[in-house]
Amino acid sequence: MTPKHPSESLTILTDMVLPSETNALHNLFGGELLARMDRAASISAGRHSRQVSVTASVNHVAFNKAIALGSVVIIEAKVSRAFKTSMEIYIDVWVEDRESGERTKANEAIYTFVAVDATGKPVEVPQIIPETKLEIHRYDDALRRKQLSLVLAGKMKPEEATELKALFV
Repeated sequence: MTPKHPSESLTILTDMVLPSETNALHNLFGGELLARMDRAASISAGRHSRQVSVTASVNHVAFNKAIALGSVVIIEAKVSRAFKTSMEIYIDVWVEDRESGERTKANEAIYTFVAVDATGKPVEVPQIIPETKLEIHRYDDALRRKQLSLVLAGKMKPEEATELKALFV
């Protein structure tokens, strides 16, 4: 299987916050943002694997900045690392000023997707070759995040988590 670059999975969704998508403070509902991020991540995982890909977990979400009614929201998702059948998708959420065009990072998230066949059985995915400094950083961190998740789930012994141990030595 030929490895791919993260840029090949890049998915950008641009949308506007409408009144029906806001809370009592006229900001985008967190759940609405989660759904948008999930859709972008799904497309990104599918572009990478060329398979149906399903959400396995939402590993991290940071709601750092409220997104106001009428805002232009840009969601950028791309595969940060591929394992055997799973892919970590890193998502950046930006708010664009409609007058200046300036973008401000509002939120971020990390999702894990698994590629599956027509019967729902996991299938192998291509590996990732990161290119930029940010892609390399996210690629390296993805293995530590995976090991931490496996340790917390009881699927890996802490002493086997070599990448995690390296942080504390």
